[in-house]
Amino acid sequence: MAVIRPFRGIRYNLSRIGDLSSVVTQPYDRIHDAEQARYYELSPYNFVRIILGKRTPHDSETDNVYTRARCYGRTWLAEGILVQDERPSLYVLEQSFTTPDGQSRTRRGLAAALQLTPFEEGTILPHERTLSGPKVDRLNLTRATAFAWEHIFILYPDESNRVNGILQPYLEAHPPVVAREMVIETAVEQRFWAVDDPAVIGAVVEEMAPKRSLIIADGHHRYETMLNYREEMRRQYPDAPADAAFNFTLVTLVSMSDPGLVILPTHRLVHSYGRMSGQEALERAKEYFDVTPVADRAAMEQSLRAAEPLHPRFGFYDGAYTVLTLRDPSVLERILPDRAPDWRLLDVNVLHELFIERVLGIDKGAVERKENLDYLRDPNPGYQAVDEGKAQFLMVMNPTRMEQVRACTAAGEKMPQKSTDFYPKVISGLVMMPIGVEERLS
Repeated sequence: MAVIRPFRGIRYNLSRIGDLSSVVTQPYDRIHDAEQARYYELSPYNFVRIILGKRTPHDSETDNVYTRARCYGRTWLAEGILVQDERPSLYVLEQSFTTPDGQSRTRRGLAAALQLTPFEEGTILPHERTLSGPKVDRLNLTRATAFAWEHIFILYPDESNRVNGILQPYLEAHPPVVAREMVIETAVEQRFWAVDDPAVIGAVVEEMAPKRSLIIADGHHRYETMLNYREEMRRQYPDAPADAAFNFTLVTLVSMSDPGLVILPTHRLVHSYGRMSGQEALERAKEYFDVTPVADRAAMEQSLRAAEPLHPRFGFYDGAYTVLTLRDPSVLERILPDRAPDWRLLDVNVLHELFIERVLGIDKGAVERKENLDYLRDPNPGYQAVDEGKAQFLMVMNPTRMEQVRACTAAGEKMPQKSTDFYPKVISGLVMMPIGVEERLS
């Protein structure tokens, strides 16, 4: 069962902040050094100081990014920069945007406290592998602050969009508390509501209750971190009630049937590679692929859109344009006999297992170390890097389809990292959830 609860969210005080776009951020794992520096410059109250603070050479056990995050949180609450809602609420985030192919979309997310359950129970399911380092980092932050600062983005089955139907009258009758463009993603309009009507909340909670097989879209490390934190707290406080907030975590739930649900491709750029030329690579690729030269980028992209599920294809650019289409799907069955058929035919697995490893000779260890690979949401810098001689090849990918995510998850198969890029990301800093030992969710 998917047990959700309203909570008294912590939010920025708009009367003190003014421009909310100066304090909200992308999720921590999307923030690189340049973005971190920019966020620091935007405002002394920017959320990055909590979720991804700057490290210093003088950090110690008593003064580090985690203790400073705790200090920022407590100080901002004491000063009224952050305030807690008076009534338990669910929160709704609508994001309107234009996809790379020019379509206008709107996606609705429901922020709530979700009761934590192990993956083996089948209520919440992962779709990607995780690494230990980020989980240690997030656990240290959670221990120091007793907050769920960022949202875990979770997809739920709702073919009739009944949850959104329940919310719709309330949203139409109440203006959003936030309605403006943010600096998080280019040209994404954000609208945000706090829903505190007990009748609406009760109906949504009841509708969500029987659902199972919810899929984590983004935030695998954070979910596993919160499971670990919950177990630590249960050992420390064995008499705590079931509604203790540390048994829950902060999520944004999006229907798998939402028309605004978009997965973007992640392209691969090969650099610092000198084993063979593009023509040699394409000649070797003929062992597995139909190799088709095309006139230009537009022709390549049109060909990619025409790919069939049993014959994944990707584009190859080395100054000229080529389409590679898997000739015989059974080759993956021979190479990976223990993996589920849907997993074997993921575009990223076809690319990595056959082309990157067997054709280019870049092994899994080198891939994990990113010795020769960069990952790009926008292919344009990749084309430019090849043209300028800073990289050798660009592999242009189709996006993973939602039905592939569902099939792999149902088969218990975790997808490789960089398989999915759900767009846009859920903003960090709109609403946060305290999970201290005294907090209760009823």
